Amino acid sequence: MSDTMSIEDYLAQGGVLTAPGNVPARYRGELLRLMSSFVDSELAASAGFANAINFAPGIKERIAASRITLEKADHAEQVLAVMGDFGTDVMRYQTSHDWAARVAREADLGAARRPGDMRLSVFHYPIAGWTDAVVMNVLQGLATGVQMTELTRVSYGPLAEVFRQIAPREARHAQLGLEGLERIAATPKGKAEILAALDYWRPRVAAGFGLSQSARHEMLRRLGLRHQPNEALLAQWEAQVQDELARLGL
Repeated sequence: MSDTMSIEDYLAQGGVLTAPGNVPARYRGELLRLMSSFVDSELAASAGFANAINFAPGIKERIAASRITLEKADHAEQVLAVMGDFGTDVMRYQTSHDWAARVAREADLGAARRPGDMRLSVFHYPIAGWTDAVVMNVLQGLATGVQMTELTRVSYGPLAEVFRQIAPREARHAQLGLEGLERIAATPKGKAEILAALDYWRPRVAAGFGLSQSARHEMLRRLGLRHQPNEALLAQWEAQVQDELARLGL
């Protein structure tokens, strides 16, 4: 970084920071917000899939759900360790919420976050049965894959490296879901269950991409914490979902 260039200009031009000591206050706040959203969502996802293990119709499916449960908790732990470098009390943080808590099935939270809980709103809804769990995992897994294209490029180097290590396993979670979805879609009854679950989960996962024309996007882009706008990421996800459903005759 040039002696005459501000950190903000350095970040806006694609610069990377590597330690907590040299980050501006606004950057620190937005970075912690980003990490909190990821950690809270992974912990809530892990808790949700833990409850879904017993919905599994066979051993193969139980193993897949167990793997997702374990690895999402591990991903949360890895990012929480980076938050610890910024002074977060790691032990206190991970017990700060009931990660398995859910709202009523018919609730409609939109994209709203609950006070002090930064999980994506989709992780406040309960899973109702195995097909429901698989559909939710596929839709959210594809969404996570799209969002990883942003997270692996964040301007805080140690966090970007953690996300690059996490990304292949998150992609595998989506693939496990697609394999399960294909098995369910092999029967007319299964297809009908999938379509009902899609009606429920699709708008709730879409809400996780946030508002279009977000006023905060430009600020986050200048800090190197975002690159593509919400509507571009949403469009990528919708195209992927459509392709996968068409492949399964849905």
